[in-house]
Amino acid sequence: MASSYDLQEQEQMAQIKHFWARYGHWITWLLIAVLAAYAGWSGWKFWERRGAVEAAMLLDELDRAASANDLDRVQRVWADMQSKVGNSMQAQHAALLTARVLHRAGESEQAKQALQGVVDRSGDPGLVAVARLRLSALALEAENPAEALQWLSAAVPTEFDGLVADRRGDILLAQGQHEEARRAYQTAWEALSPDLDYRRMVEAKLNAMGVDPSGVKP
Repeated sequence: MASSYDLQEQEQMAQIKHFWARYGHWITWLLIAVLAAYAGWSGWKFWERRGAVEAAMLLDELDRAASANDLDRVQRVWADMQSKVGNSMQAQHAALLTARVLHRAGESEQAKQALQGVVDRSGDPGLVAVARLRLSALALEAENPAEALQWLSAAVPTEFDGLVADRRGDILLAQGQHEEARRAYQTAWEALSPDLDYRRMVEAKLNAMGVDPSGVKP
């Protein structure tokens, strides 16, 4: 019985040796590939988390600098974000905040560049819509209504329709196109939720034109 057991064990060992001799190198390389892939994935997730934490910290620092109206510090932190986490979602939010501070400080061209970066790189349609609205406002402020309207020409998420229509009304009114402006304001008033304070601002614009928006259709 012992010899029979030994023989079966030797046959199994021989089969294993034969299998390993024939396929062992492929298995080894497969294991190496699997382990390398796992290590790469783990490393990527580690760096991704590390990048997200760094981006969040920089955005918080930028927000505090903006609240303190510290232009130099805002510019320094914004430069750091661009070089270190420029493709992050936090960097896109930071661009909007930086543009606001820069515009308030009279640095409209730098503000425009920050907003242009959001339009070019952000994958969030809402952030892009905000950037386009602000770029339109900068162009209108610079007395360039054609450019201002161009920034509003792209499609935006539905929730921004009222804001875009209102801005278009401002541009048309600045061009002396009162009836077209009235239609744009009316469209904005109807698109905005009744519980928004902004809607009352649009209604005030219509009232100043002698229009009661509740009784008029565009």
